Amino acid sequence: MTNTNVTNLRKNLFEYLNSAIEFNDIINVNTKKGNAIIISEQEYNGLMETLYLSSIPGMKERLIEGLNSKIEDCEEFEW
Repeated sequence: MTNTNVTNLRKNLFEYLNSAIEFNDIINVNTKKGNAIIISEQEYNGLMETLYLSSIPGMKERLIEGLNSKIEDCEEFEW
């Protein structure tokens, strides 16, 4: 995570945005009224998908079960 203030953000906006997009860096911008976070669209979409999956009843348990499964116990199928 990169921390900066709003003055530095204004001076180096392109570099901060580029860092967020290319390296999935999270930019924490400090202002007098509070902080703001800048993240890439890819990172945002990943967070939204995680929230969505977590909201489905039983999905969290199924995902954990899948992560703990041995590859030998899995079935192979074609799309």
